[in-house]
Amino acid sequence: MHLKAWQRRGKYLLGQLTSQAQPAGWLGVHLRMTGQLLWLRRDDALQKHTRVRLFFADQQELRFVDQRTFGQMWWVAPGTAPETVISGLQRLGPEPLSVDFSVPYLEQQLSGRRRSIKSALLDQSIVAGLGNIYADESLFVSGILPTTLCLKLTAQQVERLHAAIVQVLSASLEQGGTTFSDFRDVLGINGNYGGVAWVYGRAGQPCRSCGTLLDRMKLAGRSTHFCRQCQV
Repeated sequence: MHLKAWQRRGKYLLGQLTSQAQPAGWLGVHLRMTGQLLWLRRDDALQKHTRVRLFFADQQELRFVDQRTFGQMWWVAPGTAPETVISGLQRLGPEPLSVDFSVPYLEQQLSGRRRSIKSALLDQSIVAGLGNIYADESLFVSGILPTTLCLKLTAQQVERLHAAIVQVLSASLEQGGTTFSDFRDVLGINGNYGGVAWVYGRAGQPCRSCGTLLDRMKLAGRSTHFCRQCQV
C-alpha cells in the first residue's frame, strides 16, 4: 500500500491510496481537537495516545495519535466518491484562499443574517476550514468586534474582512500553522504562528497595536479574543 498524494478540504484530510500502482481508495482524516498524524519508522517508540497504525513500504508507518479521541478516520473504497462516505464534505463552503471565496460571495452569505460575525465565520457551510483561531485573528485585522451582527456590517467592513482572512491565513501558512497544545505537522514539527498572533491566546496581554489589555469571552460556544479599542 502506498500514499500517492494528500488533498485537503476544509478541516478534512484525504489521502489517495494505491496498491501495486492501482487505486486503493481514500484515507479520510479529521483531527478535531487533539489529533495528530505522524510519519515515522516502524521501530520508533509508540506515542502514548496512538490510536491507529498504518504500515507502508520501507518500514514506514503513518500513526494517528489522539489524546481526547474526538478525531475521526475513514477508508473510502476505490471508485467511491469520498463525500458519499464522509458526509461532512457535502456541507462545506468554498476554501478561503480560493477564487470562489470572493467579496461578493461573502457579502451574499452575510447579508441580512441576525447572528454574530464570529458565529458566521465558524460556520463551515459559509467558509471551509477557517476555525476559531483564524476567525479571531481575521476579525482583529479587519477591526470588527466579534459580537457584531452580520446584518449590521457595511460593504466596506465585509471587504476588509475578506482581505483580512486571506492575509491571516497566508501569514499562518508561512509560519507552518499554529501550535498552542497538540498541533504538529506530519514530521512532528510545531507551527509558529502563535508567536506572532494578534489576539488569539493573548487575553490579558497588551494589544500589539494600541497597548490595551486584550479581552476574552465565550461566543458561539468558543473562547473569543479581541481588543475593545481596535475593534468596533
